[in-house]
Amino acid sequence: MQNSTCDLSTCFLCRHCMPEWKEVIALKKTTLTVKKGKPVFSEGEKVTGIFFLYAGYVKVHKLWLGQKDLILRFAAPGDILGHRGLGGIDYYPVTATALEDSRLCYISNDFLDASLKANPTLTYQLMHFYAAELQRAEQRMRDMVHMEVKGRVAGALLEIAALPLTVTRQDIASYAGTTYETVFKFFTELTNEKIISTSGKDIRINDPVRLKSYITEGGPGIPGRDRDAA
Repeated sequence: MQNSTCDLSTCFLCRHCMPEWKEVIALKKTTLTVKKGKPVFSEGEKVTGIFFLYAGYVKVHKLWLGQKDLILRFAAPGDILGHRGLGGIDYYPVTATALEDSRLCYISNDFLDASLKANPTLTYQLMHFYAAELQRAEQRMRDMVHMEVKGRVAGALLEIAALPLTVTRQDIASYAGTTYETVFKFFTELTNEKIISTSGKDIRINDPVRLKSYITEGGPGIPGRDRDAA
């Protein structure tokens, strides 16, 4: 759904382009409002452009091995969406779903190309964005292979705690690369240890240091690191 509200200063595109280029952006962009739970774009859809998140939060996820939903990252205001579909790829390899009502600026691939050629700072910053995301993706892959499931869930909890929104247990499981049942059992353990407390969907971290110890040491009072099946 289109929405005319945009301040031409907050999103990644506007922050890193020349001031005079904003007049061109105002003519070329489309501002979209996506309701909570609805996709911004879906895996397998034809790539037509790129999205800049202006307000709200979005999860980026894909089907893993054709059946398991894996969350790759959570996008916050100022982030980019749809860039995985660039570089000669015809279809989006991931899905982006709004976790709350969200507002985005959309531009076509043709206008993105023109913007990059006219704005060297934008090109430079986009290169840094790609590099940082590649580093995060590589770290996530290492964690999936080498870190036991409790450490992955603890890490997911600590990351998600920085977001001002409520995330479901299933989304936590999908981000940690495990099952809902595993997360439920681990939450019971953490609650009994008073490391976290829960109320409905809300989760409060009472002892972040002890929670972090599951990442670095295998958990409070646990010598070594016993592996747990995901």
